[in-house]
Amino acid sequence: MSELEINPVRDSGSLRQFMEFPYRHYGRHSHWVPPLRVAQKELLDRSRHPFYQHAEAEFFLATEDGRVTGRIAAILDRSQAGAGGPGSFGFFECVRSQRVASALVDAVRRWHQDRDVGVFRGPFNPSSNYDCGTLVHGFDRSPFVMMPYNPDWYNELLQGAGLIKAKDLLAYSCHPKNAQNGKAGRVAERAAEAHGLTIRPINLKEFGRDVDAIWQIYNSAWSQNWGYAPMSRDEFRLTAKEMRQILIPDFVLVGEIRGQPVGFALALPDINQALKPAGGNLFPLGLIKILYHKRRIRNLRVLALGVTEEYRATGVAACFYSRLIREAVRLGWEECEFSWVLEDNTLMNRSIEAIGGRHYKTYRIYEGTIQHA
Repeated sequence: MSELEINPVRDSGSLRQFMEFPYRHYGRHSHWVPPLRVAQKELLDRSRHPFYQHAEAEFFLATEDGRVTGRIAAILDRSQAGAGGPGSFGFFECVRSQRVASALVDAVRRWHQDRDVGVFRGPFNPSSNYDCGTLVHGFDRSPFVMMPYNPDWYNELLQGAGLIKAKDLLAYSCHPKNAQNGKAGRVAERAAEAHGLTIRPINLKEFGRDVDAIWQIYNSAWSQNWGYAPMSRDEFRLTAKEMRQILIPDFVLVGEIRGQPVGFALALPDINQALKPAGGNLFPLGLIKILYHKRRIRNLRVLALGVTEEYRATGVAACFYSRLIREAVRLGWEECEFSWVLEDNTLMNRSIEAIGGRHYKTYRIYEGTIQHA
């Protein structure tokens, strides 16, 4: 049997191996979308990326006879974790070997044990504000922008490593032209009239101001949600800066009542359709391929919809759904993905189903416990 080693990433060479492993692991898999290397390098830079200003992370590599066979990260977000946890793990990739997967999870477990953490969950890459979860249903299609993809046997490996299901995250597919927007539209009109709600596209000339307003609503609206991880202003601004390169103002909406922002909706073109041909590289030909295929994108992902607590049960959310569907039809978009939604968020799941959304993918968050002496 080959010798298996699990080692922390301590230098630039091993960090590069950590980053490059998925590209070799998936190769030319028909549904995996290679992320841009420049973006991955930025995300994994623990000295510069603003996420690590409020979080600690250790990256681990599995090697057998000098060959990388897996990776994982142990993460402790201080803005989310109180005394005793929860911690998290992320960036899990592994060959089909229970031995390797169990060793990687054990490394995370020991790391958290040293920090007096009682439970850890994941995968979060590196938090619930980024791509997260392990795909357990819906392997026949490529993921939409900022959603993960993995082999169908990852569930088996993670369960075999002693992890159990914590929560499932659902993704819905909806075709705007077929959306049943009648009832939702009527609810939206009544809610807008009753509360004096106006909805407008994001103002690119006042982008920073609108981003800060959305950031405050985001942290407020999600604060009571399971798995919530607050985003710092710097972290949110960096994410917004990256999204600005692909966003369409008509699909980034701000709702206001008496001039005060009370909600927002964010939908992005599925840039994955343009990223896949680039193979993770911008140069020498990747950028040309992205620009060429970007023109053909006709799908959207609805990433987030948030309303302040005061107006959460008033039908304001329906106003955003109705507006997004109307704009998608007007501009000729073909498919929308609503993702992700917690499996037990009954109100949101029913709202999406009411406008014609069809559940077609499931992502799983796992949980591991730690016994302390």
